Amino acid sequence: MTLAKDSKPIVLKLDHVTIAGRDLGRMERSFADLGLRTDYGGPHASITHMALLGFDDGSYVELISSQDPVEKTSQLATHGWGKFISEDGGPCAWAVGVDDVADECIRVSALGIQVTGPLQGRRQKPDGELVEWDSAVLGPGAPGATLPFIIKDRTARSLRVRPSASVIGTDAQGQPRPDRLTGVAEVVLGVEDFDEAVRIFCRVYNWPAPRVEDDRAFGARLGHFSGTPVVLATPLSKNDWLAERLTRFGPAPCAYLIGAASLEAVSKRFHVGDSVDWFDERVVWFDAAALNGTLLGIMQSPERKGFDQ
Repeated sequence: MTLAKDSKPIVLKLDHVTIAGRDLGRMERSFADLGLRTDYGGPHASITHMALLGFDDGSYVELISSQDPVEKTSQLATHGWGKFISEDGGPCAWAVGVDDVADECIRVSALGIQVTGPLQGRRQKPDGELVEWDSAVLGPGAPGATLPFIIKDRTARSLRVRPSASVIGTDAQGQPRPDRLTGVAEVVLGVEDFDEAVRIFCRVYNWPAPRVEDDRAFGARLGHFSGTPVVLATPLSKNDWLAERLTRFGPAPCAYLIGAASLEAVSKRFHVGDSVDWFDERVVWFDAAALNGTLLGIMQSPERKGFDQ
């Protein structure tokens, strides 16, 4: 597959990734038990509320659930991530930052991709401040299911996310810590039709074809678009965990990787397993059982340019 004539690959700026579950407090405690203490972010304008793990580069991991007990929240049936919330689905979405939501909607729509938006969103922080943004959904299905949903802050970005104390990047003297976590590094997307997903990403972002390899330990055929944060994953067997997940939830993120300044230092600081190969890189995974089945890992990663504050 070749790039469109006179085009350049589009660089994505990861904004955040989302993990959904039935009980926000339980998810927060699970993260804290692994050394990842999150910060409560407050209720959205809809039926959900969230907590986040913020990084120095401005990206973050969002934990999301319904404000009221799942059993009493009838609106979940029509919420984009309702099934993930009610069934403890874990990874459910990813977002990238753009300079102009309306312009990106026009560009992507012209490529024949379904676009929903621009949409306005807001969240009230525990201190009472209101955070606002514009967003849009690219492609069919829930926001960030395969293609990312796009987002642009209306209010100052520092209102929406700040580095969490549990992953802070500097010591008391203001020097960079070798065991710091730098930001969300990669999104692993579970897909049913691998070839079609490749075609969509190449068309939308002018990317060359991914490097493909079978990972028996992970249980999937993986395709990594070099120089991007995107990995595609499709089941190797109809009976494995990813096939079951796709049957339950359809195409959606199935794992996330966080970047580290030093994988060795981070491995000593947090509760992680032994390192494994991941496209010529070394990766360590947190205990998925401790995170209610969520696959969350850490990889050595150069620090990316952060968001404007």
